[in-house]
Amino acid sequence: MSDLSSTAPASPARILVVEDEPRLAQLVHDYLVRDGHDCVQLHDGSGVVDWVREHAPDLLVLDLMLPGRDGLSICQALRSFSDVPIVMVTARVEEVDRLIGLEAGADDYVCKPFSPRELAARVKAILRRRGRWARAAAAADPGAPVAPADPTKAIGSDPPSTGLCLDTDRHVATVAGRRLDLTPAEFRLLKALSDAPGRVFSRDQLLDRLHDDQRALSDRTVDSHVKNLRRKLEQACPGQEPIRSIYGVGYRFDGVEAAGSPGAA
Repeated sequence: MSDLSSTAPASPARILVVEDEPRLAQLVHDYLVRDGHDCVQLHDGSGVVDWVREHAPDLLVLDLMLPGRDGLSICQALRSFSDVPIVMVTARVEEVDRLIGLEAGADDYVCKPFSPRELAARVKAILRRRGRWARAAAAADPGAPVAPADPTKAIGSDPPSTGLCLDTDRHVATVAGRRLDLTPAEFRLLKALSDAPGRVFSRDQLLDRLHDDQRALSDRTVDSHVKNLRRKLEQACPGQEPIRSIYGVGYRFDGVEAAGSPGAA
């Protein structure tokens, strides 16, 4: 049996491949199609954002260096209105470049030259996680109240609207009723930390919760996501430090208080 063959899913995912090298784009396209996905190619960055707005793909494979518009600015623009998973592809292998891609909102980062089979496996892992969220949302009672019934989704003794509230069905995080603009990886990180307030997590433990496909990533990836998450939490609750660094160990979540509540900064 060929390495490319696999069982196609019942409902194909729509994947946009943005790559200016036609032969590489076609190779990636072929692997993804043979995995059962509906795959579209673009070879220029200028029309990507509009295409995503119109067609709402399930995932992007996005090259960093593109004619028309570069991958980083595309990623940043997409994150202003969409949480579509983004796998960024580039020939720039330095760690700082990987972290810049993650800070821009990418969910994964693949360096050239890469194995198309490995890329297809990473795509499958990301879509599998998204599928679990979609199944949870489909099973939810549409008439249920907005506030989550599961107490693990609301942190602190205040009502959910005054503290941190994580709606895992809709993949939405709010603080004091204000929605946080989180990437999928940042949401998973915040969920892992806030599910166990006061517990100290090592970077390796948080990496395991960020990604379930055993990819090879530096623990600096966690630092980058924490940095972005802290910035967004600070904007929503100034003067507080919900995520604390524990020197030589990792990170701890200490909770969020609404402005004006007892003990709030």
